[in-house]
Amino acid sequence: MSGAASDQEARTAVAGAPGTGASAPGGQAPGAFARDDLAPPPQVGGARLRRRVLLLAVVVLAAVAVITLVPGLASLRSRLAHGNPGWLALGAGLKLLSGLAYVAVFRSVFCSRMSWRTSAQIGLAELGANAVIPVGGAGGLALGAWALKRGGMDGARIARRSVAFFLLTSVPNVLGVIVIGLGLATGAFTGHARIVLTLVPALVAAGAVVLTIAMGRWAGSAERRLAARGGQASRVALVLRALSDGVTEALGLLREGDPWLLVGLAGYLAFDVMVLWATFQAFGSAPTLAILWMGYLIGELGGLVPLPGGLGGVELGLVGMLVLYHVHVGAATAAVLGYRALGLVVPAAVGVVAFALLRRSIAREALAVSNCGPGEQVEVIGRGRVQMNA
Repeated sequence: MSGAASDQEARTAVAGAPGTGASAPGGQAPGAFARDDLAPPPQVGGARLRRRVLLLAVVVLAAVAVITLVPGLASLRSRLAHGNPGWLALGAGLKLLSGLAYVAVFRSVFCSRMSWRTSAQIGLAELGANAVIPVGGAGGLALGAWALKRGGMDGARIARRSVAFFLLTSVPNVLGVIVIGLGLATGAFTGHARIVLTLVPALVAAGAVVLTIAMGRWAGSAERRLAARGGQASRVALVLRALSDGVTEALGLLREGDPWLLVGLAGYLAFDVMVLWATFQAFGSAPTLAILWMGYLIGELGGLVPLPGGLGGVELGLVGMLVLYHVHVGAATAAVLGYRALGLVVPAAVGVVAFALLRRSIAREALAVSNCGPGEQVEVIGRGRVQMNA
């Protein structure tokens, strides 16, 4: 099933099904909704969150101690001490723009009928959680899944759309490696690097695209074979189905050409890369944009290491790749540290505000629902205007 078809089918089902609470097509009255249908927001374990924050603080303090006390880092200390506040402020603004682009992608992929205000509150709160909780953005997934389930979306659809979301947010990175790698290898872009750092990554990225599509088709075939043997309800079958349908829906969403999705995907990556460019300007001169992008796109893979906020893995990955592309190690280290500081502080600060606003929205919703009589309408997060049952 194409992404366009499945999206339309899901919207129709959600709009017309009893108890979903979404507005019906053609201006009909909202669907019936019961108070018991409301699910409370996911609770983040206080002890776990405190451990993550404490570990994050320990790592940051250790990094500060190393920079401050270790001999031979005088040049780095000087760069950090004389950073330009204006460029750092620009970097913070670019990081915020990257977060807003993330919100556009989240809304386009999961629920285009969700209000922009609710989408921003959920998306930015997700980014704030991901700044503290590791594993490639998994920290904020529970919040998004909660809102989507409230909107009437079933678990299978959430699973396949989550796969599509991951694949779609990876598309600009892969295309960037292909285009910039080929450009550097052929001399179309300014920058000096060996073939192994230009053409080889481009070919690997192109192979990854082919492999992903092939994996989606293989997963679909494997799931059907498993279902034929009576194993359609197993966890393996569900994973295979989510992978297959996720690849199909990602391709379908790209074919739809939704402007918000395309702009969001481009902005989410481009603004973040330019944060690194701004911190290079703050602590010294920046390399050519082609070198900066290649170093970023490959170096960010260090974030796959499951550490709080990716601390350690991302820094080593970025600095290591930039040095391989002949960027001065002192300039690269200072710029990457500044980039990572903005990448933790800005999402965490904005995420706290977004989550506080979301909690306030939940409280207003609870009060409205409690005062709403049978047959009256009320605004519910993730569903829009709904009509209350007895």
